[in-house]
Amino acid sequence: MNKWTLTRRAALAATAAALAFATPSWAEEQVVDSIHFLIPGGAGGGWDGTARGTGEALTEAGLVGKASYENMSGGGGGKAIGYLIENAASNHGTLMVNSTPIVIRSLTGVFPQNFRDLTLVAGTIGDYAAIVVGKDSPVNSMEDLLAAYKADPRGTAVGGGSVPGGMDHLVAAMVMEAAGEDPTAVKYIPYDAGGKAMAALLSGEIAALSTGFSEAIDLANAGEVKIIGVTSEERVDSYPDAPTMKEQRLDTTFVNWRGFFAAPGLPEDKLSAYQEALAKMYDTPEWEEVRARNGWVNIHNSGDDFRAFLENQEQAIGDLMKKLGFL
Repeated sequence: MNKWTLTRRAALAATAAALAFATPSWAEEQVVDSIHFLIPGGAGGGWDGTARGTGEALTEAGLVGKASYENMSGGGGGKAIGYLIENAASNHGTLMVNSTPIVIRSLTGVFPQNFRDLTLVAGTIGDYAAIVVGKDSPVNSMEDLLAAYKADPRGTAVGGGSVPGGMDHLVAAMVMEAAGEDPTAVKYIPYDAGGKAMAALLSGEIAALSTGFSEAIDLANAGEVKIIGVTSEERVDSYPDAPTMKEQRLDTTFVNWRGFFAAPGLPEDKLSAYQEALAKMYDTPEWEEVRARNGWVNIHNSGDDFRAFLENQEQAIGDLMKKLGFL
């Protein structure tokens, strides 16, 4: 064996070692070939960001071969749920993202189905709520917004990406109640999704927006909006300039869970594979990058634990909605 052959083999060995080192830790452990994510709202909303962020982490970590995405707006999320139920047999490769509104909208009768009509896969994250105003707004704090509201209640509209009585409306009402105002009197304007609601804020159609914290961060970083209040216990590292409601003397905290559901009748082996991929995702740097970028909180519960969590949410939210006059 000559010197050139030894050198070449050494070079090949070194290259192989470097590639092995550079390969994501889970690349050898693909769990699912592909996932089609069904998103019940339009682009730019919290569901959209959660599905695409999860798909990004799963594929870049090597846990899932490829991910595709479909936005299906309508009926406050009811269109996508109905589609998944009615076409169950052909949608066993689909995961639908959803969140607290699937509980709220069932309680209010916006659509007849509830989470029990679907296959429960896993809860994955929590996202705080935020109140946001446009960059040129004279409002710079919750105190300013409340002063404007007291001076002109009907002219100080708050928008949101959910139906009346939905989550964004509920958060606005909670804040008003904490401020000593009538929680049902606030003028709330609903939009089909978070992206459309944000566009209404930027155009001046509404005075403030009730939205998910993660949806507001990019625009706040770009200087397009000001986040004047967030429903976390403490300031969030991903955007520490946003003051909490509590530090502004408004005793309001709230976290919106988000998770994934599948069609009814999903085979047990497919369900287990989806749950395994999501569980392993939390230990990857790819997921941590996505989570930190969006300011999400890890809230992972799977299978029976997810069902128990949803049933507790149903009870707690139902009690709150009755207290606020929405039920």
